[in-house]
Amino acid sequence: MLFIPKRYIFYTVKFGFDNNEDISEYLDFSKARRPGREQKRVNVDFPVWMIQSLDKEADRLGIARQAVIKTWIADRLELIHS
Repeated sequence: MLFIPKRYIFYTVKFGFDNNEDISEYLDFSKARRPGREQKRVNVDFPVWMIQSLDKEADRLGIARQAVIKTWIADRLELIHS
């Protein structure tokens, strides 16, 4: 087995990335994480009229109800934190 120093791999990846080269062979996607984007499931009960309104908006936008809820909550949180 050929030994490749970690320093060489680091520079190959860094400069390859900077030059728009494909560096995927150096990455282990099975260990990839998105910091700050971990998900946690929550259950929320909505009145029927609200679900109907969410579904109507989701149909209008062509997206899932969950996407409408996430987008609206994210927009609101961004608004109050800016």
